[in-house]
Parts: sequence; C-alpha cells; structure tokens
Amino acid sequence: MSRVPRWLGRVGAGLSEMGERLDERRAEVEREEAEADAPPPPPQDVPADRPQPLAEHVTVVAHRPDPAQAVPWGVRVAAEAGWRLLVLAGTVWVLMRVISAVQLVVLAFVVALLITALLQPTVARLKGYGVPRGLATALTAIFGFVVLGLLGWFVTWQVMENIDDLSDQIQNGIDDLRDWLLKSPFHVTEKQINQISKNLADAVGANTDQITSAGLEGVQVVVEALTGILLTFFSTLFLLYDGRRIWEWTLKLVPAAARPGVAGAGPRAWRTLTAYVRGTVIVALIDAIFIGLGIYFLGVPMAVPLAVFIFLFAFIPLVGAVVSGALAVVVALVTQGVFTAVMALAVVLAVQQIEGHILQPFILGRAVRVHPLAVVLSVAAGGMVAGIGGAVVAVPLVAVTNTVVGYLRAYARETATAPQAAPASGPVAAPPAPGEGEAPETRREPPQPPASH
Repeated sequence: MSRVPRWLGRVGAGLSEMGERLDERRAEVEREEAEADAPPPPPQDVPADRPQPLAEHVTVVAHRPDPAQAVPWGVRVAAEAGWRLLVLAGTVWVLMRVISAVQLVVLAFVVALLITALLQPTVARLKGYGVPRGLATALTAIFGFVVLGLLGWFVTWQVMENIDDLSDQIQNGIDDLRDWLLKSPFHVTEKQINQISKNLADAVGANTDQITSAGLEGVQVVVEALTGILLTFFSTLFLLYDGRRIWEWTLKLVPAAARPGVAGAGPRAWRTLTAYVRGTVIVALIDAIFIGLGIYFLGVPMAVPLAVFIFLFAFIPLVGAVVSGALAVVVALVTQGVFTAVMALAVVLAVQQIEGHILQPFILGRAVRVHPLAVVLSVAAGGMVAGIGGAVVAVPLVAVTNTVVGYLRAYARETATAPQAAPASGPVAAPPAPGEGEAPETRREPPQPPASH
C-alpha cells in the first residue's frame, strides 16, 4: 500500500514538468511572432526618412483593361450608329405596315388636306363677306366637289361620244403607219409587220384569264374608289370647318417640352403645303390650256379630254407630264399621222420646257424648292408604296418635311443660344390650322431651356 502514493507522486511531478515546458515553449513562440510583426529598425548609417528598398519577392498582378476600352474607337462608333439605325428602320417598317393596312384611309385624309389647302381661301373670303362659317364651308366644299364631278363626267361623256369615230381613226392611222413603215428608209418588210401583229394578238390571247380577272376585280376597285371619295369629302368638310380645333387637339398629344417647337412648325408647314397646291394647280392649268389648244389646232380628236388628262397628271411631278404628253402624241400618231405626231410632240416639249424653267420657279418660289433628285426618288418610292396616290402625295410630303426639319433645327439652335430667356406668361398660341388659313402672326413663347428632370 505504501508504493501507490509514490507512483502517483512521480506521475504528478512529470505532468507538472511537462506543463512548465509547454508554457515556456508557448512564451517563446509568442515572442518570436511579436518580433516578426515589428518593423525592423533603420540602420545606424542610413537616415530614417530615406525610402527603404522594396522586398526582393514582390507579386505583381497585371491590370486587365475594360473590354469596352479594348474595342477600337471606329468600331464602337459604327456599333452605336448601327443599333440606332436598326431601331429607326424597325420603327419605319412598323409604320409602313400600319399605313399599308389602312392605306385607303391615309390616302383619303392626305387628299383631303390637299383639297383643303386649295379651297380654304374661298372659305376665308366668304367669311370676310359675313357668311357664317358653316354655310361658307358647305358652299365651298360642295362647289369644289361638283366641279371635280363635272370634269369627270365631261371626260367620260367625250370619250363615249367619240369612241366609234376614234376607233375608226385609230384603224386608219394604223394602216397609214403601216404604209409609211413599208415606204420608210428603215427597210421594214410586210412580213415583219405581220409577225409583230401576230405576237401582239398571241400576247392578248395568252393573258385572257388575267384580263378577265382584272375586269372582275374592277368591282372591288369601284367600291374602294367610292369609299375613298366619301372619306375625302367628309374629311375636307371637317378640316375646312373645324381645322383649328383639330390642330389644337393634335398639339395636346405632343410632349410639353417639344410643344413650342411643334406649334411654331405647324403654320410654316401649312404655308408650304398651301403654296405647293396652289402653284401646282396654276401650272397644271396652264399646261392643260396650251397643250390642249395646240393639239386642237392640229386636228387631234378628243383634245378637251386629253387636256383634262394633262391637268390631272400634272399633279404627279415629272412622271405625270411625260405620261400625259406621250398619250397626246400617241393619239395624234394613230389618228393623224407621223407629221401631226411630231408637231404635237414639239408643242408638248415646248410647254413643258416653259413650265420647268419659268412657271415653276416663278409660281412656286423658294417655299417648296426641293432638289430634283429628291423629287425623283420620292415619286418612285411613293409609287412603289401606294401606287398613283403615293406618287401624288410624295413631293408635298417631302416639301413639308423639309420645312419642318429646317424650322426645328433653327428653333433648337435659338433655344441653345438663349438659355436664360424668361418664360412668357400664358400658353403658347396655336398656329393656324387647316381650315383657318394664314392668320396674323401668333404670339410665340420665347425659347426656353429643356426641362431638367
């Protein structure tokens, strides 16, 4: 029993000695760590403020540039312009799809605008004489559409009255043309002429189904034409009678920041459209009168209906004059012979030269001056999109757009150069709208800086 306490004493002494060693070792480790964390003292021969050399082993991490900065500047500019052009092209495509879906309504409204620009001075004159606005509008609209209807009826009547004589004259003219070709220095043989006639007959026979289907579709065309005429008539009535109120309602749809600029561009666009319509009517009337008189004195049949066609086709710039003049020359050729056709061609060319170099610059002036290339491209694009109606409205649309863009550019420049102008008290005065004419100069709000959000 005496050995057990001695064994326990030795074990306790060993554990105590081991604990003391562990405490000493822990103290040494803490001391070494404290010495390692403390900054080394500067050498005795080196001033303390001198920068110390860097450590021998320094890990350098390479800085990667922003990916957008790595793209060349030209590529970035092209990309920025490209996606904006894509958005713009998509917007235009959607707009054209919507317009093509309601093409009849759009054309009827645009034609109503053109007729309103033509008839509005008559309404203003009647109102100046004391006639109520409603009665003046009704009288002017009815008178205008009655005149157009009488012109259409007169042309149809003349064609129906002279169709038999014209067919005989055409047959005689074709025989005379055939004899002239046989005796001409072009060495045309009778076999070649018969072959051409046979080819024409075969072409007509091969397209009989298409011609028949076109005749069946004519009923739908007549219905659409009547619908368009009714829409044009009612649109013209409302534009003549209540044009200013319609314009004021349209201005409310424009954002407030852009409303002063749009309100100032409105009267200028209307003046451009009015000048274009009036000038085109005067030029077309002069063309029809002088070409009609020329072919009448040359003995060409149906000179008056041809003059009416020349008047109507003159509303299609460039293309209309060529088509109507060619029609008059062809009728003169097949009815009166080659000499009369050459003289008719001379009359048409002379009148068109006077129109292009004297009448249009003098009558239309600088208000609707559009580059000839823009006229050609706009007429071609309008014809491709909406046929004859699109070709008619293409040039006035381009002229109005040119005026509006020019004014808005000047307005933006004026606003940028005068940012300290104080806003005027009161709303912006509405410009004259369709049906109200060119009212006196309306009070316009001075330029204001863009509203800060």
